[in-house]
Amino acid sequence: MNDIQIAHSVTPEPIYRIASMLGLSVDDYEQYGKFKAKITTEPDPAPRGKLILVTAINPTPYGEGKTTVSIGLADGLRARGKKVCLALREPSLGPVFGIKGGAAGGGRSQLLPMEDINLHFTGDFHAITAAHNLLSALIDNHIKQGNELDLDPEAIEWKRTLDVNDRALREIRCGLGGEINGVPRTDGFVITAASEIMAIMCLAENLADLKARLASVVVGKNRKGGLVTAGDLGAEHAMAILLKDAMLPNLVQTLEHTPAIVHCGPFANIAQGTNSVRATKLAMTLADYAVTEAGFGAELGAEKFFDIKCRAANLTPAAVVLVATVRALKHNGNMPKDARGDTLSYLEAGLCNLLGHLDVLHRVFGVTPVVAVNRFPTDTDAELQVVLNAVQSAGYRGTVAEGFAKGGEGMLQLADLVAQTIESTTPTLRFAYSLASNLRQKIEAIATTVYGAGSVTFSEEAEQKLLALKDTLYDRFPVCIAKTQYSFSQDPALLGRPTGFPFFVRDIELRAGARFVVALAGNMLLMPGLPKVPAALRMTISDDGLIDNLS
Repeated sequence: MNDIQIAHSVTPEPIYRIASMLGLSVDDYEQYGKFKAKITTEPDPAPRGKLILVTAINPTPYGEGKTTVSIGLADGLRARGKKVCLALREPSLGPVFGIKGGAAGGGRSQLLPMEDINLHFTGDFHAITAAHNLLSALIDNHIKQGNELDLDPEAIEWKRTLDVNDRALREIRCGLGGEINGVPRTDGFVITAASEIMAIMCLAENLADLKARLASVVVGKNRKGGLVTAGDLGAEHAMAILLKDAMLPNLVQTLEHTPAIVHCGPFANIAQGTNSVRATKLAMTLADYAVTEAGFGAELGAEKFFDIKCRAANLTPAAVVLVATVRALKHNGNMPKDARGDTLSYLEAGLCNLLGHLDVLHRVFGVTPVVAVNRFPTDTDAELQVVLNAVQSAGYRGTVAEGFAKGGEGMLQLADLVAQTIESTTPTLRFAYSLASNLRQKIEAIATTVYGAGSVTFSEEAEQKLLALKDTLYDRFPVCIAKTQYSFSQDPALLGRPTGFPFFVRDIELRAGARFVVALAGNMLLMPGLPKVPAALRMTISDDGLIDNLS
């Protein structure tokens, strides 16, 4: 059976029963049908639950099952009698219909209702898209209606957004067709997962914080070079109205009926890659163990989780799980796609990627991760043992994760290792840089100490923007580096554990509402494109509405 067929084979519990597992009363949530709800109660400011972060090594283009491991781990902890709640991101329609297909777990470790979560869910992404584009409309209308703020039409930094991979929209001209259609100018689109509104939703603690952040969004410059904000346009309240319901985290369940809070969904390669602070704190408020994830490899997702989210929300994970796969390790060992026969040498060559991530997590951030080797059907026992031996030789603990095939039962050993780690160690967390450092120093710190770069250079445009931000309050913001997820470097072809490479930053973008600064490295784009054969073309829907191949 494929993922969606497995999901259809399980009857979900009514959402009120899942809510009751967390101690929620009917006054604490609003139902969205039988199997989804919005949680209306507020999280504790300093929740007591133990936070478990799941991260990974550098993946192949198809992902390595980090969400599947997160879900399976939660089911395994619950099977061991722990009160546990997941806190995960919402999938974006971009990868769902692009290269990866569904993004609600896989096999026996999935979220329900699977189709809803992968598609429109409770409308959060649409609300974020609408609020973002409302601001775009207000900008163009302001210019058309007299331009009291003297906005420079060619210095508008706020692009439009859409939650679909569409490379043709990366750069456009809008306002064409005569005066009635506005002022012609250059514009473009970013995918919703890269929208600053998404980042703001993830980091805002409450509605007051949301409005303050929205008002701080920089939309462009006036003709004198001064910054113009959404607050200057008076847009923050209207945008917050569209986001009011989307601010509430969503409650669903796993195939084994473990509670899961799913909220917001930024990518880690072009955004901060973590779910909302509200969702994470709610999971930690309502359960003893909260399992969350950070997107893509640890050098991207975990770094941003620590340096941006944990710093902003005052969080410290009690345990960290690093997901690895034989497939990704062989890929990092430069195994040809048509390789046949004994491929153990490629696996051994790729182990440096796993060891590199372990080193970064321990040396830079001060955490000691547990390794979960996510088993695929093609993996041999000998290959899995090679990985586990390397983990043990490096001084870490690890086990094979079989949540995809066996659900929580296949994750009991990992659950035990994680629980033992939590019970036997005092959590510590260091950051890759100090907020007192300037933006250039922060970018250089991440590139050299986390990625392993030998030098960092900036384009002339990036240099000018860094100079403009120097000695402002923005210079003390955290940084969010947008780069490929396939390598420690900005070059997706540089596999394994490269060191000493030159790291190039081509642009700097201020996210004043999110309260971080984005550094664009290499050829990373904020609007992805579709592959040659998109996942959308494999999907079907029957005449009676049954969806298939959404996996």
